[in-house]
Amino acid sequence: MSNYVMAIDQGTTGTTVLLVDRQGAIRARGYREFPQIFPQPGWVEHNPEDIWASTLASIRSALDSAGATGGDVVAIGITNQRETSVAWERSSLRPLRNAIVWQCRRTSEMCRALKADGHEPHFKKKTGLVLDPYFSGTKYAWMLRNEPAVERGAADGTLAFGTIDSYLVARLTSGKRHVTDVSNASRTLLMDLVGQQWDVGLCETLGVPRECLPQIVDNCGEIGRTQGVPGLSDGIPIAGMAGDQQAALFGQHCFAEGDGKCTFGTGAFMLVNIGQTPLESSHGLLTTVAWRLDGKTSYAFEGSAFIAGAAVQWLRDGLKLIKSAPEIEPLAASVPDSGGVVFVPALTGLGAPHWRPEARGAVLGITRGTTSAHLARAVLEGVALQNMDIMKAMEKDLGRRLAAVRVDGGAAANDLLMQTQADLLETPVLRPRQVETTGLGAAFLAGLGTGFWSGPDQLRSVWQLDREFLPRKDPGIQQLVDRWRSAIQKA
Repeated sequence: MSNYVMAIDQGTTGTTVLLVDRQGAIRARGYREFPQIFPQPGWVEHNPEDIWASTLASIRSALDSAGATGGDVVAIGITNQRETSVAWERSSLRPLRNAIVWQCRRTSEMCRALKADGHEPHFKKKTGLVLDPYFSGTKYAWMLRNEPAVERGAADGTLAFGTIDSYLVARLTSGKRHVTDVSNASRTLLMDLVGQQWDVGLCETLGVPRECLPQIVDNCGEIGRTQGVPGLSDGIPIAGMAGDQQAALFGQHCFAEGDGKCTFGTGAFMLVNIGQTPLESSHGLLTTVAWRLDGKTSYAFEGSAFIAGAAVQWLRDGLKLIKSAPEIEPLAASVPDSGGVVFVPALTGLGAPHWRPEARGAVLGITRGTTSAHLARAVLEGVALQNMDIMKAMEKDLGRRLAAVRVDGGAAANDLLMQTQADLLETPVLRPRQVETTGLGAAFLAGLGTGFWSGPDQLRSVWQLDREFLPRKDPGIQQLVDRWRSAIQKA
């Protein structure tokens, strides 16, 4: 019998399931996309049943690929798109409406009103977050105000709120467990970052009943056991759980203070481990829980850019400039520069360090000589430029330069983007051989939680360098940065 840790990586556009062996190698992978729902401009939703169906299909695909059965799985780890918010009925597990996705901007006016009433400093001090539609708390509040079924559920005690991790655990355990891990809880605007419990005052300000919220647990250790899941044996421990960016930080082995990574997914997310004290950012960053192991908490600074890989999808699906995402690299590399074109990826507003939910994407500098290649290169540069802003803010908060940045996610395979990133950051960019570090992080947490691995030191040898991108001294970089500074003010 083979023994695997199963990682469920539930993302914004699809669900990936990995089977990981004792050497930390990925032995099988299953993946299923699911539909994106856009009810009106700026709104983004998912059907939770579609998410669950994609999870089951990915589990079956991974097991079939490995020639394995559910009995070969010794533990399950979960990682997830973080702030996406679900409301369901506790007994039946029936979703009460579509999930509201982290990208959704429908609560912009609510956030503006809360800021106008002077609430933001208190929220920032308590949670490490800013009042932005990105986070779960205002999404829960919107559902309570606008969905009669959700309001009734809160009144009669049948309502369960949660992020995707909570929803998956409920489905995997047949409703036996209503929990969330501390890293996901830290993204809701409702958890006290120091006490790591739901805060009475914050919940009252947003009108969210604490009874509807899940129990907050550590990232590592038994959370629940499977029951009635097609393809899996009953009784498999769910033993690791973390939000996708914290899981990637763990999977990149950023265990020491000052270790940092950038994940290139639908958005781009930079995190740096800041140790066991939750420092407050003065430069537009978030303070978040990295993980809590055996009751000991590590924190991180985070900068989130809402659009990264999604910009390439826009070129592919919206403008039809490319037929597949990998085509962008040779197209962009066919010209020496972007020809003065600047792309601001504010397709769903600007995240850190600007926090302008009203901002919209912009393409500037177009001339009669602009080609699709110039636009493709400008899109890659725009993704790297917004990350540059985030990292410069991190360095100001930390009071020092980062020695290197580890990268992962699908777009990390793009050599041109990685070199551009290194040039703009003026810092080496390190790409590991295995870029699916989000799923690996969830697997590592579950394996540690069940004794499959003895400790983090046993996992260090798993991380292997594929390529180091060293910054180049290019005189055109400063001109590019100057054009970016001007363009971002117009977005």
